[in-house]
Amino acid sequence: MKAEKIYLVGFMGAGKTTVARALGKRLGWEVVDVDEVIERRERLPVSDIFAIRGEPYFRTVERSVLFEQVGRRAVVVATGGGTFADAQNRATINSDGVSVWLDVPLERLIARVPADGRRPLSSDRAGFERLYHVRRTAYMQAHVRLDAGRASVDALVEELVDWLNAR
Repeated sequence: MKAEKIYLVGFMGAGKTTVARALGKRLGWEVVDVDEVIERRERLPVSDIFAIRGEPYFRTVERSVLFEQVGRRAVVVATGGGTFADAQNRATINSDGVSVWLDVPLERLIARVPADGRRPLSSDRAGFERLYHVRRTAYMQAHVRLDAGRASVDALVEELVDWLNAR
């Protein structure tokens, strides 16, 4: 598998955006953050899109932004936490590039993600935990799993670069 594009997947708070920026800089590749593209396009934060237009609308826009990335190369794509949970999105990602799961234990995510509503699916802690367990099944279908619970951003980037160079 030749890696000409990396898709970072994982739960909210896993560090996908942060790692994408650092990895893109290290590789000299463009970085696309799906949620940021959606927010620019909609001129609203993700939490407001969920509140005003609903999750189904958000997922439709998300899929559109994701599909716009297909075929592009030398790109690191930070997906939203739910992007890879959708079977069609997952198939697209896995056929278009290398999917990398940033795996973070639930306890760490709870510590990282405040239940203040800025992330629309985080305010209900019981729901947050259920969602975490449901989505893990999808994340396990990524090409690569990185233990991102304790590793620094730099260490994760180096681990990915080493993996890419071994290909």
